[in-house]
Amino acid sequence: MATPLTPPTLLEALRAEGVNVVEHPGWRTRNRNHKGPWGPVNGVVIHHTVSSGSTSSVALCRDGYAELPGPLCHAVIDKAGTVHLIGHGRTNHAGLGDGAVLDAVVAEAPLPAPRRNDTDGNAHFYGFECVNLGDGRDPWPAAQLDAIERASAALCRAHGWQAASVIGHREWTNTKVDPRGFTMESLRTRIGARLSGTPADGNGNGSTGGADNGSDNGTAKGRAPFPGAGFFRSSPVSPLVTAMGRRLVAEGCSAYAVGPGPQWSEADRRSYAKWQQKLGFRGADADGWPGRTSWDALKVPAN
Repeated sequence: MATPLTPPTLLEALRAEGVNVVEHPGWRTRNRNHKGPWGPVNGVVIHHTVSSGSTSSVALCRDGYAELPGPLCHAVIDKAGTVHLIGHGRTNHAGLGDGAVLDAVVAEAPLPAPRRNDTDGNAHFYGFECVNLGDGRDPWPAAQLDAIERASAALCRAHGWQAASVIGHREWTNTKVDPRGFTMESLRTRIGARLSGTPADGNGNGSTGGADNGSDNGTAKGRAPFPGAGFFRSSPVSPLVTAMGRRLVAEGCSAYAVGPGPQWSEADRRSYAKWQQKLGFRGADADGWPGRTSWDALKVPAN
């Protein structure tokens, strides 16, 4: 349990994590506190807006509508990866959910399936509404997923939480399906990787298994550090590719007819896509191009 961050502390935490933040007028005092408490806070709930367009989505979440007055979240995360701060305090985002789920979030334990709607989530969670139609077909751009990861990690880092403190709305209540289009397991994997470093080192950057660039100097002893996404796209001939392929085979993610060998090939990419899917990545997040999060999870031995 934790006391909610003050507006300046929240803003500082987001910016320290590299989040592109826009402050909308009045956000620091816009809330529903007259309807009940906010805090102690226990985690973060991720939503989709069932809308399109940044301006209209921000307005919808800021103002709400007759049946559900705004603000409907603390921030809106648009497809360009901008985090729009619109409220601070109690907001109409989580609604009623399962107290057993809240207990699991507090304990950072595996989540039970939500069955009851007996607990006020608005009192206990930060809420991020993410611009998406929620039909399972509307894409989640890399920049947007990266911003969701960073914003969630910022709050976790500020409160000393782990990635298990970040849940989807559908994990809070059996009356909701959001967010739809990516798995919360894959998001928590990336948040966990980011939290293993500091905000400045970029550990865990990238929205997908294949889009996070840069090398990682913090890899465990005896394991090969992530060489950067550009390494694989250059079609390298390297013992590292062989070592990677052997780990993929060991994990049951082989698409090889022969090999693996040192020459990066389409079979390597297809095998790596199987590994990303095993981690819970879907769609463009499982395109077979290695990224730091999935690479670190694979535990490729150093030569």
